[in-house]
Amino acid sequence: MKTMVSTYEAKAHLSQLIAQVERTGQAITICRNRKPTVDIVVHRAKRDPLRQDPALKGARFRGDPCALVTPEDWPEDLR
Repeated sequence: MKTMVSTYEAKAHLSQLIAQVERTGQAITICRNRKPTVDIVVHRAKRDPLRQDPALKGARFRGDPCALVTPEDWPEDLR
């Protein structure tokens, strides 16, 4: 079951609500005039699509426009 709190309660107890979300992983909904407005949720970092996957270390895909390029592929003066 989702926890719902008023904006007044959220303002008064924000740090405790954040700690609760971190601890339990369950979202808390903040309501204004008894209508859900925003959710407090645990942040999940997005994977950087430009960062090389360690499992592919040293792999090169030739002919693919999205080829994985390593520093060795760069011209000497740009390394």
